[in-house]
Parts: sequence; C-alpha cells; structure tokens
Amino acid sequence: MNAAANAIERTMDDPKTSIHNEIVNPSIQTEGADPSGEEMISLVWNGKMKVAVENARKPKVVDDKDIVLKVTGTTVCGSDMHLLAGAIIELQKGDILGHECMGVIDQVGPGVKNFKVGDRVVAGFNVGCGECYMCEKKLSSQCINTNNSSLQNAMYGNRTCGMLGYSHFTGGFAGGQAEYVRIPYGEANCIKVPEGVYDEDALYLSDSLVTSFHQVEDTGIEEGDIVGIWGVGVIGLLAGVWSAMRGAKHIIAIDNVDWRLENFREKLSKDYPNVKIDLVNFNKDKKVVARIQELTAPGKDGRPATRPPGLDVAFECAAGEYAKSWLHKLEMLAGLETDTSELLNEMIESCIGFGRIGITGVYAGYANHVNVGSLMERGIRLIGNGQAPTHKYMQRLMDDYISNGKVKPRELFVTHRIALDQIDKVYYSMREHNEKDKIIKAFIATKFSGPPAPGAPGLTTL
Repeated sequence: MNAAANAIERTMDDPKTSIHNEIVNPSIQTEGADPSGEEMISLVWNGKMKVAVENARKPKVVDDKDIVLKVTGTTVCGSDMHLLAGAIIELQKGDILGHECMGVIDQVGPGVKNFKVGDRVVAGFNVGCGECYMCEKKLSSQCINTNNSSLQNAMYGNRTCGMLGYSHFTGGFAGGQAEYVRIPYGEANCIKVPEGVYDEDALYLSDSLVTSFHQVEDTGIEEGDIVGIWGVGVIGLLAGVWSAMRGAKHIIAIDNVDWRLENFREKLSKDYPNVKIDLVNFNKDKKVVARIQELTAPGKDGRPATRPPGLDVAFECAAGEYAKSWLHKLEMLAGLETDTSELLNEMIESCIGFGRIGITGVYAGYANHVNVGSLMERGIRLIGNGQAPTHKYMQRLMDDYISNGKVKPRELFVTHRIALDQIDKVYYSMREHNEKDKIIKAFIATKFSGPPAPGAPGLTTL
C-alpha cells in the first residue's frame, strides 16, 4: 500500500478525524443559501473530466466576518486542470469551482467594519483568518484556522489554509466561478480596487500575479542569472517577466506546446529585448538536460569560460500529474505515486552546483525516483514555494505594479473574454492546449461585468 493510501486508512480509522466528518460546502447547503431562493449560474465539478454550468442557490452571509460578492470577473487557472482531471482528492460532485474572483460587495456580515455594500474588491484565493500566528506573519496560505481536512493533516503532517473552490481537501469552500460567491473572513482576504483600475487588471491579483511573484521572490533571482522555466502558461510567463525585471539575462522556456512557447518568446522579447530567450519543446528535444547544457555552454554569450553549463535557477510551473514515461504512468495508474518526479529530476540535473529550484506547479502527494543523490551531493536548493500567501503580496502588487500601469495583465496575458455560461468549454480547451483557441488566460464575464477595458479582448465564443 502506498503512502497516500496509508494516510487515508489512518484517517478513516480514527473516529476523531474521520474524513466523513469534513465540512460540506456551505454555499450549496440549505443553511448556506440565501432565503430569497434566488439561483445563480455556476460551474460545478461532476466527476473526472466532467464540469458543467448549472444553477445553484445564491449564497448568504453565514459567519459574522463573511462578505458576499456579485462576481464581476473570474477566470480559469492552469491549476483548475488538476481538478478537472480528478488529480486533487476530496472533490465532491456538485462542488462549485474557481479560486480567482473579484466583484462588488452584495452583503456583509455584522463583524465587517472596513468594507460596505457596493465596494469593489478582489478576493485572494487563500481563506485566511487574518488573526492566527501564520496570518499575523502574512503567511496566510498556512493559516491554521480555515481548513479542517484531517486527511490533509495525515498526508502532509499539517494543513494549509482553506482555499476557494479547490475541494474539501482545502476546506470545502464554494468557488468564484459563479455569479455570487461567499468570502469567509472577507476583510482579511479582500482588498479594495482603486478607481481607474480595470477589472481585467485587478482580477489576477487573486492568484496568478501573486503566485508567480512569490515563486520568483521566494526562490531568488540575481543579476545575470540563467533561468529555466518548466511550463509556460500564465504562471510560467509571469515568472519570466518577474525574472527579467530582477536582472535575469538568459531565460530558457521548456514546454511541449509550440504556440505557448512562441507566445512566451514574443511577450518577453517585446518588453525585455536584452534578455536572451531560448525555447525547448520536450516532445522534440527528448534529452532536455543535454539541450539545456548545450544552450548554456561555457564561454557562450559572454559567460566565463570557467562557468559550468547549467541553470542558476529553475522554476517548476507545470505540475506533477503529467507523467512522460511509461514507468511513471503505470505507477500513477496503480496508485503507487500521485505525482511524477520527471520534471523535478530534469531541474535538479539541469542546475549548476548550489543552484535553486522553485516549485509552484501543483503537487498533491508523493513522487517516486527523485534524484536525491544529485540534490544532496551538488547542494541544490529544492524550494517548495507553497501556495502563495496572498495577504503578503496583494496590496503590494496592486500599489507597485497594477494601479500605476507598470504591469498590464489585460495586454500581457489575457487572451479571451468569455461569458460565464461557456466556462466549461474554457476548461476543456485549456486541458487540451487547443491550437484553435490558444487560451493563455480568459477573463470570464458575468451579468454583473462592465464592458471590456481598453486593450482587453472583446467577448468571444468557443
């Protein structure tokens, strides 16, 4: 029996921590529904590779510090693909998905002091209490009060915070891919959107901007670094942007989708012409480590002839569920591991001695065959960036990059504007990396959304 199964068995055997006692999504229970009986459009999970647009009950304020939003913008994240595939455990049929959202406040609980009905806010994907030891340190993704998953506690040795729309493994909170959403501890988990900031820019402070920024800051970039990025969806693209801003001089993008690689080169080259960009399609370049060593050969592009080949920093922006070899595919199929170690090993072996690896692509549990020998012997720093602590970064990024227009998500990575009733099609298109649609990031509009912002895409259908 594998380690994940052992954790599940231990949890089920303990009556004090039974997974059958997990909280149930309050926004779709009778006691969590607005007494008006009003319904809303929402995106729900109906099983592996099955999501659907369905009606659900509008949520109400349940706890004193709750805020209920009329959603004016939401989106589909690359990490939602793991939910679609059933790779994240403790999903239940009918769960409302979506961890990135913003809107206008529709209701506030009696304990909310600094927000009022009508305020425009963006909500972070963390559900942090704002008061515990970890939240006081602004490390809200590790809040100790908002996730009672005993299974996660057994598997991880502790718990992360609750998260919007990301299964009962992370608290069972209804998500924001809906016309309304309840935000627990609303004041702690929302920031106000200044006048003049467009929804298509503010929305992505809920996850994409803070997650990528945290990965780069937490792992560290130094002037002149050579950086490799595995997976160049929106997080990988933004990791490239933040790296270039911090002085990286050579960035190598690794993916298996040509149009995503070309998009990465186009966006980075436009704004950072002095940064050398190389692309590696691992379906064509089967030996990724050898290719990276070739691209970083000593003496090349003005580098010292004494510098060994390899990366200073590697960023994992893909995830652990995408096995490449039959060995890992079979082990995952048999339940012997939850995540493949193949990308991790490529990064370990591609780094120079004492290089740094930042992992922010979703890994749910256990991986086999990690090259621990190379990691230890060569002093590689393997850094689990964790889920980004939104409390630490949301206001900072709003003030330093979004409100002043230094970074414009609507122009940098928002490729589509799609109506909420078509959001299920966005999931399937993104999962297949559809060549026709080429979705990097979609702004999902509801009946409460305003018109498209200047420079943002207009409404399209899939």
